[in-house]
Amino acid sequence: MRLHRNLCFSVIDGLTLIFNEGKYADKVIQQLLKRDKRWGARDRAFVAETTYDIVRWKRLYAEIAEVKAPFDRDNLWRMFAVWATLKGIKLPDWKYFESTPTRKIKGRFDELSQIRKFKESIPDWMDEVGEKELGKALWSKEIEALNQQADVVLRVNTLKTTKEKLQTILFDLDIETEFVQNHPAALKLKERANVFTTEAFKNGFFEVQDASSQLVAEYLDVQPGMRVVDTCAGAGGKTLHLASLMENKGQIIAMDIYGNKLHELKRRAKRNGAHNIETRAIESTKTIKKLYDKADRVLIDSPCSGLGVLRRNPDAKWKLQPDFLDKIRKTQQDILQQYSRMVKNGGKLVYATCSVLPSENQNQVEAFLKSEAGENFTLVKDKKVMAHKSGFDGFYMALLERKA
Repeated sequence: MRLHRNLCFSVIDGLTLIFNEGKYADKVIQQLLKRDKRWGARDRAFVAETTYDIVRWKRLYAEIAEVKAPFDRDNLWRMFAVWATLKGIKLPDWKYFESTPTRKIKGRFDELSQIRKFKESIPDWMDEVGEKELGKALWSKEIEALNQQADVVLRVNTLKTTKEKLQTILFDLDIETEFVQNHPAALKLKERANVFTTEAFKNGFFEVQDASSQLVAEYLDVQPGMRVVDTCAGAGGKTLHLASLMENKGQIIAMDIYGNKLHELKRRAKRNGAHNIETRAIESTKTIKKLYDKADRVLIDSPCSGLGVLRRNPDAKWKLQPDFLDKIRKTQQDILQQYSRMVKNGGKLVYATCSVLPSENQNQVEAFLKSEAGENFTLVKDKKVMAHKSGFDGFYMALLERKA
Protein backbone atom coordinates (compact mmCIF):
# COMPACT_ATOMS: atom_id res chain seq x y z
CA MET A 1 0.00 0.00 0.00
CA ARG A 2 1.23 3.50 -0.88
CA LEU A 3 0.43 6.29 1.55
CA HIS A 4 -1.08 9.49 0.11
CA ARG A 5 -0.33 12.75 1.86
CA ASN A 6 -3.84 14.27 1.75
CA LEU A 7 -5.45 11.10 3.14
CA CYS A 8 -2.89 10.83 5.95
CA PHE A 9 -3.38 14.51 6.85
CA SER A 10 -7.12 13.89 7.11
CA VAL A 11 -6.50 11.02 9.53
CA ILE A 12 -4.23 13.21 11.70
CA ASP A 13 -6.80 16.03 11.69
CA GLY A 14 -9.51 13.56 12.72
CA LEU A 15 -7.41 12.10 15.55
CA THR A 16 -6.72 15.61 16.86
CA LEU A 17 -10.47 16.24 17.19
CA ILE A 18 -11.20 12.82 18.74
CA PHE A 19 -8.30 12.62 21.21
CA ASN A 20 -7.80 16.25 22.18
CA GLU A 21 -11.25 17.78 21.79
CA GLY A 22 -13.39 14.82 22.86
CA LYS A 23 -15.35 14.67 19.61
CA TYR A 24 -17.18 11.46 18.72
CA ALA A 25 -15.28 9.33 16.21
CA ASP A 26 -18.28 8.54 13.99
CA LYS A 27 -19.22 12.24 13.64
CA VAL A 28 -15.62 13.25 12.94
CA ILE A 29 -15.26 10.58 10.25
CA GLN A 30 -18.55 11.66 8.63
CA GLN A 31 -17.10 15.17 8.30
CA LEU A 32 -13.71 13.95 7.06
CA LEU A 33 -15.33 11.95 4.27
CA LYS A 34 -16.95 15.11 2.89
CA ARG A 35 -13.59 16.86 2.46
CA ASP A 36 -12.78 15.92 -1.09
CA LYS A 37 -15.37 14.91 -3.68
CA ARG A 38 -12.61 13.39 -5.81
CA TRP A 39 -11.95 10.64 -3.26
CA GLY A 40 -13.00 7.21 -4.42
CA ALA A 41 -14.32 4.35 -2.32
CA ARG A 42 -10.80 3.13 -1.46
CA ASP A 43 -9.69 6.60 -0.33
CA ARG A 44 -12.74 6.98 1.89
CA ALA A 45 -12.26 3.51 3.32
CA PHE A 46 -8.61 4.30 4.11
CA VAL A 47 -9.52 7.47 6.04
CA ALA A 48 -12.37 5.85 7.99
CA GLU A 49 -10.67 2.54 8.79
CA THR A 50 -7.26 4.03 9.64
CA THR A 51 -8.83 6.60 11.97
CA TYR A 52 -10.91 3.92 13.72
CA ASP A 53 -7.87 1.64 13.92
CA ILE A 54 -5.70 4.22 15.67
CA VAL A 55 -8.58 5.17 18.00
CA ARG A 56 -9.10 1.49 18.83
CA TRP A 57 -5.43 0.87 19.62
CA LYS A 58 -4.68 4.29 21.13
CA ARG A 59 -3.14 3.06 24.37
CA LEU A 60 -0.98 0.41 22.72
CA TYR A 61 0.26 2.73 19.96
CA ALA A 62 0.93 5.61 22.38
CA GLU A 63 2.93 3.28 24.62
CA ILE A 64 5.01 1.99 21.69
CA ALA A 65 5.50 5.52 20.34
CA GLU A 66 6.41 6.74 23.86
CA VAL A 67 3.95 9.66 23.74
CA LYS A 68 1.38 10.84 26.26
CA ALA A 69 -1.90 12.77 26.03
CA PRO A 70 -2.67 15.48 25.14
CA PHE A 71 -1.19 14.52 21.78
CA ASP A 72 0.31 17.24 19.59
CA ARG A 73 0.56 16.63 15.84
CA ASP A 74 4.11 15.26 16.12
CA ASN A 75 2.85 12.72 18.68
CA LEU A 76 0.01 11.71 16.37
CA TRP A 77 2.41 11.23 13.45
CA ARG A 78 4.52 8.98 15.69
CA MET A 79 1.42 6.91 16.52
CA PHE A 80 0.56 6.83 12.80
CA ALA A 81 4.07 5.51 12.09
CA VAL A 82 3.49 2.73 14.65
CA TRP A 83 0.20 1.83 12.96
CA ALA A 84 1.82 1.72 9.50
CA THR A 85 4.84 -0.27 10.69
CA LEU A 86 2.69 -2.91 12.40
CA LYS A 87 0.55 -3.14 9.24
CA GLY A 88 3.68 -3.74 7.15
CA ILE A 89 3.22 -0.49 5.22
CA LYS A 90 6.41 1.14 3.89
CA LEU A 91 6.79 4.65 5.29
CA PRO A 92 7.39 7.34 2.66
CA ASP A 93 10.28 9.76 2.85
CA TRP A 94 8.34 12.46 4.72
CA LYS A 95 9.75 14.59 7.55
CA TYR A 96 7.09 13.18 9.95
CA PHE A 97 8.64 9.73 9.66
CA GLU A 98 12.31 10.68 9.94
CA SER A 99 14.24 8.25 12.16
CA THR A 100 11.20 6.02 12.86
CA PRO A 101 12.67 3.01 14.77
CA THR A 102 10.93 0.27 12.78
CA ARG A 103 12.66 -2.69 14.46
CA LYS A 104 12.16 -1.23 17.92
CA ILE A 105 8.43 -0.78 17.22
CA LYS A 106 8.00 -4.48 16.40
CA GLY A 107 10.02 -5.55 19.43
CA ARG A 108 8.03 -3.27 21.74
CA PHE A 109 4.78 -4.62 20.28
CA ASP A 110 5.82 -8.21 21.04
CA GLU A 111 6.75 -7.20 24.59
CA LEU A 112 3.52 -5.27 25.35
CA SER A 113 1.36 -8.00 23.79
CA GLN A 114 2.08 -10.10 26.89
CA ILE A 115 0.10 -7.63 29.06
CA ARG A 116 -3.67 -7.66 28.43
CA LYS A 117 -4.41 -3.98 29.16
CA PHE A 118 -1.81 -2.98 26.52
CA LYS A 119 -2.51 -5.85 24.12
CA GLU A 120 -6.23 -5.02 24.07
CA SER A 121 -5.60 -1.27 24.48
CA ILE A 122 -7.97 -0.51 27.35
CA PRO A 123 -7.83 1.65 30.49
CA ASP A 124 -6.67 -0.04 33.73
CA TRP A 125 -10.05 0.41 35.44
CA MET A 126 -11.95 -1.22 32.53
CA ASP A 127 -9.59 -4.19 32.55
CA GLU A 128 -10.09 -4.60 36.31
CA VAL A 129 -13.90 -4.36 36.10
CA GLY A 130 -14.05 -6.82 33.20
CA GLU A 131 -11.91 -9.40 34.98
CA LYS A 132 -13.74 -8.95 38.28
CA GLU A 133 -17.20 -9.46 36.73
CA LEU A 134 -16.47 -12.08 34.04
CA GLY A 135 -13.32 -13.82 35.31
CA LYS A 136 -9.89 -13.68 33.71
CA ALA A 137 -10.37 -16.26 30.92
CA LEU A 138 -13.81 -15.07 29.77
CA TRP A 139 -12.89 -11.37 29.89
CA SER A 140 -9.71 -12.00 27.89
CA LYS A 141 -11.71 -13.71 25.12
CA GLU A 142 -14.46 -11.11 25.17
CA ILE A 143 -12.31 -7.98 25.06
CA GLU A 144 -10.26 -9.50 22.24
CA ALA A 145 -13.45 -10.04 20.24
CA LEU A 146 -14.67 -6.51 21.06
CA ASN A 147 -11.52 -5.11 19.44
CA GLN A 148 -12.31 -6.66 16.05
CA GLN A 149 -13.86 -4.53 13.32
CA ALA A 150 -17.65 -4.94 13.31
CA ASP A 151 -19.38 -6.54 10.34
CA VAL A 152 -21.99 -4.55 8.43
CA VAL A 153 -25.35 -6.25 9.06
CA LEU A 154 -28.66 -5.20 7.56
CA ARG A 155 -32.14 -5.82 8.94
CA VAL A 156 -34.63 -6.36 6.15
CA ASN A 157 -37.79 -4.28 6.48
CA THR A 158 -40.46 -6.94 5.93
CA LEU A 159 -43.12 -4.24 5.59
CA LYS A 160 -41.65 -3.55 2.14
CA THR A 161 -39.69 -6.56 0.92
CA THR A 162 -38.26 -9.97 1.77
CA LYS A 163 -34.74 -11.07 2.63
CA GLU A 164 -34.42 -12.98 -0.63
CA LYS A 165 -35.60 -10.04 -2.77
CA LEU A 166 -33.30 -7.60 -1.02
CA GLN A 167 -30.35 -9.96 -1.43
CA THR A 168 -31.01 -10.05 -5.20
CA ILE A 169 -31.39 -6.25 -5.45
CA LEU A 170 -28.05 -5.73 -3.66
CA PHE A 171 -26.33 -8.45 -5.70
CA ASP A 172 -27.23 -6.52 -8.86
CA LEU A 173 -25.36 -3.55 -7.32
CA ASP A 174 -22.28 -5.77 -6.71
CA ILE A 175 -23.02 -5.89 -2.97
CA GLU A 176 -22.87 -9.52 -1.88
CA THR A 177 -24.62 -10.61 1.31
CA GLU A 178 -25.24 -13.80 3.26
CA PHE A 179 -27.96 -14.98 5.62
CA VAL A 180 -27.17 -15.12 9.34
CA GLN A 181 -28.25 -18.29 11.12
CA ASN A 182 -30.96 -17.78 13.78
CA HIS A 183 -31.49 -14.15 12.74
CA PRO A 184 -34.61 -14.19 10.50
CA ALA A 185 -34.30 -10.64 9.13
CA ALA A 186 -30.49 -10.31 8.92
CA LEU A 187 -28.23 -10.01 5.88
CA LYS A 188 -24.49 -9.69 6.46
CA LEU A 189 -22.32 -7.94 3.88
CA LYS A 190 -19.45 -10.11 2.62
CA GLU A 191 -17.39 -6.97 2.04
CA ARG A 192 -17.85 -3.47 3.46
CA ALA A 193 -19.79 -1.10 1.20
CA ASN A 194 -21.63 2.21 1.48
CA VAL A 195 -25.20 0.91 1.47
CA PHE A 196 -26.72 4.28 2.39
CA THR A 197 -26.42 5.60 -1.17
CA THR A 198 -28.50 2.75 -2.64
CA GLU A 199 -32.08 3.20 -3.83
CA ALA A 200 -32.99 0.18 -1.68
CA PHE A 201 -32.01 2.14 1.45
CA LYS A 202 -33.71 5.34 0.31
CA ASN A 203 -36.88 3.31 -0.33
CA GLY A 204 -36.82 1.91 3.20
CA PHE A 205 -36.09 -1.71 2.29
CA PHE A 206 -33.59 -2.11 5.14
CA GLU A 207 -31.86 -0.57 8.13
CA VAL A 208 -28.29 -1.15 9.27
CA GLN A 209 -28.58 -2.98 12.60
CA ASP A 210 -26.20 -5.45 14.25
CA ALA A 211 -27.40 -9.05 14.40
CA SER A 212 -27.39 -9.10 18.23
CA SER A 213 -29.49 -5.95 18.38
CA GLN A 214 -32.02 -7.61 16.05
CA LEU A 215 -32.68 -10.30 18.67
CA VAL A 216 -34.19 -7.81 21.14
CA ALA A 217 -37.46 -6.95 19.37
CA GLU A 218 -38.04 -10.63 18.59
CA TYR A 219 -37.51 -11.47 22.28
CA LEU A 220 -40.48 -9.26 23.22
CA ASP A 221 -42.91 -11.75 21.63
CA VAL A 222 -45.15 -9.12 20.00
CA GLN A 223 -48.25 -9.84 17.91
CA PRO A 224 -50.15 -7.65 15.41
CA GLY A 225 -52.79 -5.52 17.17
CA MET A 226 -51.00 -5.18 20.50
CA ARG A 227 -50.20 -1.97 22.37
CA VAL A 228 -46.42 -1.87 22.76
CA VAL A 229 -44.29 0.75 24.51
CA ASP A 230 -40.63 1.21 23.57
CA THR A 231 -39.49 3.25 26.56
CA CYS A 232 -35.92 4.20 25.56
CA ALA A 233 -36.53 4.32 21.82
CA GLY A 234 -33.77 6.72 20.79
CA ALA A 235 -33.65 7.02 17.01
CA GLY A 236 -35.80 3.92 16.77
CA GLY A 237 -33.82 0.96 15.43
CA LYS A 238 -35.75 -1.51 17.58
CA THR A 239 -39.02 0.45 17.28
CA LEU A 240 -38.94 0.00 13.51
CA HIS A 241 -38.22 -3.71 13.92
CA LEU A 242 -41.24 -4.00 16.24
CA ALA A 243 -43.41 -2.26 13.61
CA SER A 244 -42.44 -4.83 10.99
CA LEU A 245 -42.98 -7.75 13.40
CA MET A 246 -46.46 -6.33 14.16
CA GLU A 247 -47.19 -5.94 10.42
CA ASN A 248 -48.09 -2.27 11.02
CA LYS A 249 -51.10 -3.35 13.12
CA GLY A 250 -51.74 -2.18 16.67
CA GLN A 251 -49.93 0.69 18.37
CA ILE A 252 -46.30 1.34 19.25
CA ILE A 253 -45.60 4.23 21.60
CA ALA A 254 -41.96 5.25 21.22
CA MET A 255 -40.66 7.25 24.17
CA ASP A 256 -37.37 8.92 25.00
CA ILE A 257 -36.05 11.75 27.14
CA TYR A 258 -34.36 13.21 24.03
CA GLY A 259 -36.91 14.77 21.69
CA ASN A 260 -34.39 15.24 18.86
CA LYS A 261 -33.88 11.47 18.66
CA LEU A 262 -37.64 10.99 18.30
CA HIS A 263 -37.62 13.45 15.36
CA GLU A 264 -35.07 11.20 13.68
CA LEU A 265 -37.30 8.19 14.44
CA LYS A 266 -40.25 9.89 12.72
CA ARG A 267 -38.12 10.47 9.62
CA ARG A 268 -36.96 6.85 9.58
CA ALA A 269 -40.49 5.54 10.18
CA LYS A 270 -41.75 7.47 7.15
CA ARG A 271 -39.01 5.94 4.98
CA ASN A 272 -39.78 2.47 6.38
CA GLY A 273 -43.54 2.80 5.78
CA ALA A 274 -44.18 2.16 9.49
CA HIS A 275 -47.52 3.82 10.29
CA ASN A 276 -48.34 2.44 13.75
CA ILE A 277 -45.74 4.44 15.69
CA GLU A 278 -46.57 7.37 17.96
CA THR A 279 -43.69 9.31 19.57
CA ARG A 280 -43.84 10.82 23.06
CA ALA A 281 -41.00 12.77 24.68
CA ILE A 282 -40.62 11.98 28.40
CA GLU A 283 -40.80 15.46 29.90
CA SER A 284 -41.92 14.38 33.38
CA THR A 285 -43.10 11.30 35.30
CA LYS A 286 -46.66 12.15 34.13
CA THR A 287 -45.80 10.80 30.67
CA ILE A 288 -45.01 7.44 32.25
CA LYS A 289 -47.89 7.41 34.74
CA LYS A 290 -50.48 7.90 32.00
CA LEU A 291 -49.51 4.46 30.68
CA TYR A 292 -49.54 2.51 33.97
CA ASP A 293 -51.20 -0.93 33.48
CA LYS A 294 -51.96 -0.19 29.81
CA ALA A 295 -49.31 -1.96 27.71
CA ASP A 296 -49.35 -5.53 26.39
CA ARG A 297 -45.59 -5.32 25.92
CA VAL A 298 -42.91 -2.97 27.23
CA LEU A 299 -39.37 -2.77 25.92
CA ILE A 300 -36.68 -1.25 28.14
CA ASP A 301 -33.60 -0.99 25.95
CA SER A 302 -31.79 0.52 28.90
CA PRO A 303 -29.01 3.10 28.90
CA CYS A 304 -25.78 1.27 29.75
CA SER A 305 -22.00 1.35 29.60
CA GLY A 306 -22.05 0.16 25.97
CA LEU A 307 -19.20 -2.27 26.65
CA GLY A 308 -20.81 -4.79 24.31
CA VAL A 309 -20.59 -2.46 21.30
CA LEU A 310 -16.95 -1.33 21.53
CA ARG A 311 -16.30 -2.85 18.09
CA ARG A 312 -18.35 -0.10 16.45
CA ASN A 313 -17.67 2.60 19.08
CA PRO A 314 -13.97 2.19 19.93
CA ASP A 315 -13.67 5.76 21.23
CA ALA A 316 -16.07 4.82 24.05
CA LYS A 317 -13.09 3.08 25.70
CA TRP A 318 -11.54 6.50 26.27
CA LYS A 319 -14.71 8.46 27.02
CA LEU A 320 -16.19 6.05 29.56
CA GLN A 321 -15.28 6.69 33.23
CA PRO A 322 -15.65 4.34 36.23
CA ASP A 323 -18.01 6.71 38.09
CA PHE A 324 -20.38 6.57 35.09
CA LEU A 325 -20.84 2.85 35.72
CA ASP A 326 -22.07 3.51 39.26
CA LYS A 327 -24.49 6.18 38.04
CA ILE A 328 -25.82 4.09 35.17
CA ARG A 329 -26.51 1.06 37.39
CA LYS A 330 -28.68 3.28 39.62
CA THR A 331 -30.45 4.68 36.54
CA GLN A 332 -31.08 1.16 35.20
CA GLN A 333 -32.79 0.08 38.41
CA ASP A 334 -34.81 3.31 38.61
CA ILE A 335 -36.03 2.79 35.04
CA LEU A 336 -36.99 -0.83 35.74
CA GLN A 337 -38.91 0.23 38.85
CA GLN A 338 -40.86 2.97 37.06
CA TYR A 339 -41.37 1.70 33.52
CA SER A 340 -42.37 -1.83 34.55
CA ARG A 341 -45.60 -0.33 35.91
CA MET A 342 -46.78 0.23 32.34
CA VAL A 343 -47.14 -3.53 31.81
CA LYS A 344 -50.71 -4.70 32.28
CA ASN A 345 -51.67 -7.95 34.02
CA GLY A 346 -50.54 -10.88 31.90
CA GLY A 347 -48.32 -8.60 29.80
CA LYS A 348 -44.60 -8.95 29.17
CA LEU A 349 -41.50 -6.83 29.54
CA VAL A 350 -38.01 -7.09 28.02
CA TYR A 351 -35.05 -5.50 29.80
CA ALA A 352 -32.06 -5.26 27.45
CA THR A 353 -28.60 -3.69 27.38
CA CYS A 354 -25.64 -3.62 25.00
CA SER A 355 -23.30 -4.47 27.89
CA VAL A 356 -21.57 -7.72 28.84
CA LEU A 357 -21.29 -6.90 32.57
CA PRO A 358 -23.49 -8.96 34.93
CA SER A 359 -23.85 -5.90 37.21
CA GLU A 360 -25.79 -4.16 34.43
CA ASN A 361 -27.65 -7.26 33.32
CA GLN A 362 -28.79 -10.29 35.31
CA ASN A 363 -27.94 -8.59 38.63
CA GLN A 364 -30.32 -5.75 37.78
CA VAL A 365 -33.10 -8.21 36.91
CA GLU A 366 -32.53 -10.16 40.15
CA ALA A 367 -32.64 -6.94 42.21
CA PHE A 368 -35.85 -5.88 40.46
CA LEU A 369 -37.58 -9.23 41.05
CA LYS A 370 -36.76 -9.00 44.77
CA SER A 371 -38.22 -5.48 45.02
CA GLU A 372 -41.81 -4.49 45.71
CA ALA A 373 -42.27 -3.31 42.09
CA GLY A 374 -41.01 -6.66 40.78
CA GLU A 375 -42.92 -9.04 43.07
CA ASN A 376 -45.70 -9.52 40.49
CA PHE A 377 -43.22 -10.42 37.74
CA THR A 378 -41.53 -13.69 36.90
CA LEU A 379 -38.45 -14.24 34.75
CA VAL A 380 -39.49 -16.25 31.68
CA LYS A 381 -35.99 -16.49 30.16
CA ASP A 382 -32.86 -14.47 29.56
CA LYS A 383 -30.07 -14.46 26.99
CA LYS A 384 -26.43 -13.40 27.25
CA VAL A 385 -24.87 -12.73 23.84
CA MET A 386 -21.06 -12.70 24.02
CA ALA A 387 -19.11 -11.22 21.12
CA HIS A 388 -16.44 -13.93 21.16
CA LYS A 389 -19.09 -16.63 20.68
CA SER A 390 -21.57 -14.87 18.37
CA GLY A 391 -19.17 -12.82 16.24
CA PHE A 392 -21.53 -9.88 16.74
CA ASP A 393 -22.09 -7.28 19.48
CA GLY A 394 -22.31 -8.20 23.15
CA PHE A 395 -25.92 -7.96 24.40
CA TYR A 396 -28.19 -9.04 27.23
CA MET A 397 -31.96 -9.46 27.25
CA ALA A 398 -34.42 -10.75 29.84
CA LEU A 399 -38.11 -11.51 29.22
CA LEU A 400 -40.32 -10.92 32.28
CA GLU A 401 -44.04 -11.62 32.59
CA ARG A 402 -46.48 -9.84 34.89
CA LYS A 403 -48.80 -12.25 36.67
CA ALA A 404 -52.36 -12.23 35.37
